[in-house]
Amino acid sequence: MPARLTPIAAAVFSLTVAAHADEAPSRPPPQEAEMMKVEIKGSAAKYDARRDDTASKTVVSSEEIQKYGDTAVTDVLKRLPGITIGGAAGRSGGEIRMRGLGAGYTQILINGERAPAGFSIENLAPDVIERIEVLRAASAEYSTQSIAGTINIVLKKSLKPAQHELKISESRGNRGSSPSASLQMSDKNGAMSYSLGANVWRFMYNRSTPSWETGDDADGIPNVSRASTWRDQGRGDGFNLSPRINWSLANGDTLTSQTFVNLNKFASNSHSRTEVAFGAGPDYDRIDSTYSNHNGFARTDLNWVHKLEEGAKLDLKAAVSDARNSADSLQVGGNSGLPATLVRTVTSDSSEQGFSTQGKYSTPYTFSKPLDGTEATEHALSLGWDAGYTQRDDTRLQRDADLPGASPINSDEGFSAKVTRLALYGQDEWNITPLWSVYTGLRWEGLDTHADGGSIDAVDNRSSVFSPLMQTLFKLPNKKDQLRLALTRTYKAPSTASLIPRKFTSTNNSPTEPDRRGNPDLKPETALGLDASFEHYWGDGGLLSASASLRKIDNYTHQGLFYEDQRWIASAINDGRAETRGIELEAKFPASVLMDNAPKLDLRASVSRNWSRVEVVPGPDNRLDQQVPLSATLGVDYKTPDGQLSTGSNFSFRNGGLARLSGTQGGYTSVRRDLDVYALWKLDHQNNLRVAVSNLLGQDYTTESLYSDGNGSLNRTTVASGETQLRVTVETRF
Repeated sequence: MPARLTPIAAAVFSLTVAAHADEAPSRPPPQEAEMMKVEIKGSAAKYDARRDDTASKTVVSSEEIQKYGDTAVTDVLKRLPGITIGGAAGRSGGEIRMRGLGAGYTQILINGERAPAGFSIENLAPDVIERIEVLRAASAEYSTQSIAGTINIVLKKSLKPAQHELKISESRGNRGSSPSASLQMSDKNGAMSYSLGANVWRFMYNRSTPSWETGDDADGIPNVSRASTWRDQGRGDGFNLSPRINWSLANGDTLTSQTFVNLNKFASNSHSRTEVAFGAGPDYDRIDSTYSNHNGFARTDLNWVHKLEEGAKLDLKAAVSDARNSADSLQVGGNSGLPATLVRTVTSDSSEQGFSTQGKYSTPYTFSKPLDGTEATEHALSLGWDAGYTQRDDTRLQRDADLPGASPINSDEGFSAKVTRLALYGQDEWNITPLWSVYTGLRWEGLDTHADGGSIDAVDNRSSVFSPLMQTLFKLPNKKDQLRLALTRTYKAPSTASLIPRKFTSTNNSPTEPDRRGNPDLKPETALGLDASFEHYWGDGGLLSASASLRKIDNYTHQGLFYEDQRWIASAINDGRAETRGIELEAKFPASVLMDNAPKLDLRASVSRNWSRVEVVPGPDNRLDQQVPLSATLGVDYKTPDGQLSTGSNFSFRNGGLARLSGTQGGYTSVRRDLDVYALWKLDHQNNLRVAVSNLLGQDYTTESLYSDGNGSLNRTTVASGETQLRVTVETRF
């Protein structure tokens, strides 16, 4: 690659020219002096975070993120090794899971910070993302609320001068459609550069979801059989805006302002009908509902990076955020064709304002060379803090009409909560030898939650966790193989909502559809973790990897089920210990590493197997709630020699099965198979056409909620229909 002529190289070149000039015979000067052009070419190893960083990290580039033209970041994540998305394919609301674990075990960050309550990661357009970092073992710099791991979504930062790109997309399936558009702009003016990303979208759907409930008495004789159909249609609109301004200061410092704004609105109506074959019917065999929601989130931060002497650096950041959400719903229910006995309205409003500040001092340093002649030890030391304060105000008003035959349930359960957090950390990465490096870190995190309201008891919950961390990387002498090992202490803190003892009322209350209530006495789950992996690199981009992990969890949290005041209530409780284990195999390589003159094919595959055990739950199948026991991906990409056409396909598999959640509760999820294909045509230097088909198999997704005690059992089965979607995107640069 072209390189500038260094002072030493320039001096050597000048002396060489002078020496040859002395040896050459004298001649008259030319009429016009000729200018000599000197070009020096060299090669440099390409930096690979996964291969070279001591702290294990996998980075997904912007090109990979946009390859399939996805409109939701969850569609991008489902193709990554070891990551699965809950729920049915093609439907929103799926939970992001690493090691098969969701429910808060997987930490999701945006620019290194947690998103506020109520913000859905699905509202984040892939076009505003620069890269995705997957950290399978915790590091001190980020929060250690990451028992399963961390996914850090970094918004666009790279500022390429005079870059302007417009994308217009339309997605259609047999049950809905989703048009969208995005604009990316960046430019530079002297020491100031800027970028602006804007995305707008709409989705519409009309679908039907059937479910069945069956039950047996204490003797195993069927006593309940009923079938329900839930039809709903809705429309949502969303908007992202992400401006960024960067100033390069005279002394080498940088000052950066980055803002992210997200606005969404959604409205739906649904109709539920239940037919009873025999046995008791539900409280309401017909329910008609409307629902609307408006939410917005904005965060802006200012980041100053100050360069110090001898390579040291001070990185300071402050951010403010504001999130607001309002929702209104109306339910009308009746039974046996009689007039309605339920008319329920629920209105809720919430706002959350936050302030956070982070600071990091980092410096390289080297121990003097030992007298025994061994190499000096190079270190990279960092010290920092992460602090924040959040004020949340939440109101929820439920009113039932006083009708003949009705039993109104009215509630007014608003609350105000203040959450203060503080984290202090230190970390050091050093190269003991050219082949062996070690990372160590210490992080202390404290969390204080105070909440009160007119109808709930005051909540004061304070917790802190101290996390020692160690990771090491050993490269074998052949420079192709390397070993990794990580020892960590991580935790999962209860969310603010799970601590508030207010109740959410179920319309058809039963053991499989209980009311829900928070628990102010929840404690954090803590976990000791061990990760080990072997990686083999070969050729240009070839990788084989095998890894294993273990987590031992204390204060395990699961949903307890209680019968209180003639109603079933679910509430989270700490209950004993749990353990999870896993292995993961991954391979990716271009076809050229296997054969000469191979087509431009990139191949990739992965498989993950997970096990878990909850001590207080009797076996078999006493695994963590909805843990994915087996997942796999298989993909191929092809590019024509002229680079005008790129195409590829990805198959994702996620196994399900039965899980016992307690002595009386259980759950079942079916297998999920996703097949996606894409093609990208580069029409010319400015215009591209991208076509993608997602969920090509259109597979249905089945879940079951199970309850059994000494009086009998009740099972509820729900089937979410699969949907294939065709998406066409036109991209133009100007």
